[in-house]
Amino acid sequence: MIEFCAALTTFLVAHLIPASRGLRARLILLMGRTAYLTVYSILSLGLLGWLIVAAQRAETVWLWDPAPWQWHVPFITMPMATFLLVAGLVSANPLSISLRGGIEPGPITTITRHPVLWAFLIWAAAHIPPNGTVVALLLFGAMALFSLLGFVLLDLKARKRLGPERWQMVAAGTSILPFAALLSGRVRWRALRALVLPALIALAVYVWFVLQGHALLIGPDPLAGLAAMG
Repeated sequence: MIEFCAALTTFLVAHLIPASRGLRARLILLMGRTAYLTVYSILSLGLLGWLIVAAQRAETVWLWDPAPWQWHVPFITMPMATFLLVAGLVSANPLSISLRGGIEPGPITTITRHPVLWAFLIWAAAHIPPNGTVVALLLFGAMALFSLLGFVLLDLKARKRLGPERWQMVAAGTSILPFAALLSGRVRWRALRALVLPALIALAVYVWFVLQGHALLIGPDPLAGLAAMG
């Protein structure tokens, strides 16, 4: 349990670096943007691997008994999480996390301005019910809280970077809550047409992960677990 707590703390602290604009800027100035992104990506993957291994090695203490309905929660919610992750990373988004640059928000922001954070929040919350151990609750609970904190931090960061007027203009066409801007009529539903390709990619990723990826990268086979609980 000590190793797991150390791995979780290190992982979370390391992911505060991008939220600290001053620290991130100094690192980019010192290393160069490409080197910074490369080193940070390798560090993140390494810490994630350590966290997964540490969680598997930690003592198993059950908080609640497994039940069939618990295994259906991630199967129902993870397609949306995968879509938000894929579309969020490939769409330009000056308001939040994205792999693409650009000063104009991409189509995914019509759904929410923080799609990647929502993807991690849904992923974390969905994996709590079928994993009723102390380690799982600490792991996924911390990830969920970290994602919620990200909503506030990234909004503050974007407001400061863009300035009040530009922030108000860009934020008017989006929302934190998914689909709130669409339902309120602030943006048109036809804007979602541009998200068809990301949706298809996300579907392919989700199917691969259920059939093979989860067992290959994480360990447990979700389909075998679902069958066993059924």
